[in-house]
Order: sequence, then structure tokens, then C-alpha cells
Amino acid sequence: MSENAQPAELPAEIREAVPDWDDEYLDRVSDRLMYNYDLEKDRRVGGERWDLYGEMRVLSQKQFFHPALSYADHEAEEYLFVRHESRPTVAELERLVDLGHELADERVVADEEHFGTDFTFVLVADELSDDVREFVAGFRDRTLLKFGYHGHYEINLLVVVPEVEAHVASEAADIVEAFTLWDDVSSPEEGFLSRFAKRFWR
Repeated sequence: MSENAQPAELPAEIREAVPDWDDEYLDRVSDRLMYNYDLEKDRRVGGERWDLYGEMRVLSQKQFFHPALSYADHEAEEYLFVRHESRPTVAELERLVDLGHELADERVVADEEHFGTDFTFVLVADELSDDVREFVAGFRDRTLLKFGYHGHYEINLLVVVPEVEAHVASEAADIVEAFTLWDDVSSPEEGFLSRFAKRFWR
């Protein structure tokens, strides 16, 4: 589905399932995310409350003449955690990275069909310090499972300051375009989902 699609093009049951946030910025972000993510409001995960929580799952399947004769199934998923954090610190980001590893231990089913799982943490801030910018810009945390035979999981970070149209994202945080509302979204032929699916071919 095109990222330029209007909400009216979605089935009514999908539109109605998307929560309303008492926050204009998150409402507009959810308008971009709802085509590919299951979204929730005020979700508690890891003992913490998240203003916006999302899940996306992708199944890649090869077929031999008929859908019943499938092979090389691969599953990928992303868990998205978003909240307001007025003045993020490097220590807070490091704590979220630790939380990501804890969630991976709980949620990742490491087997031959698992390709990858992403845990993406987004902080909506009032300011972006130089040390936070440097930490996030240089961050990459990818863990291979059984030397990659059982896929991998990755932790991504994004800090965004909507008031001054500033942000910094870690290398693999593909979701950044959903949160930079002041930038034009990519061309219609390549949406969030298609970019996420390309991870199957990295």
C-alpha cells in the first residue's frame, strides 16, 4: 500500500482500531504507521509505560508450484516503543538498550524460521544534546543467534525533537521517516513495509 494513501482507503475496522492520542504529533505519526503496524496507546512493557507501542510482522515464503508446497519460510518482526522524554541522556539510552536485550530473551523464538527481530526505541524530546546525538549516531547493536543460523535481533534508537525539527537515528533505524513529519516521505513505490522487508535480502 502506498505511503501516500489516505486513511479512508483502509478498511473501517482497521481505522477504528487505531487509538487517538491526546498529542497532535503522535496522532500524525500514527497516521503514517497504521498501514504497517498494530498500534496501542499507553502500553506497559518491561515495567515501563509507553505512549505509543507498535508491532509489525513479516512472513517471507517461497512456494513450489502450489501454496501448499512452501519452503524456506522466514519470519521477521519489529517492536516499537515510543514515549516523551524531555531531556534524554546517554545513561537513559544505555538503559533502554539493556531493556532491549531483556525483551529479546523473552520474545525472540530462535529457530530456523526466525530471520530477524527489531526492538526500536523512540524518545520524543524537548532538546537534543551533543553527547546524545553522538551516541545515537554511532550506535549499532546486532546480535546473531547461533552464528546467524537462527537469525538475529537488533536494537535501534531514535531521538526526535519536533519543535525544532531535529532528530538523530541509529544506523538501522529505518522507521525514522515516520517521525520526521517535516520531511517528505519516500516515493510511493517504497514504503516502510517494503524497506523493512528488504532486510530479508541483506
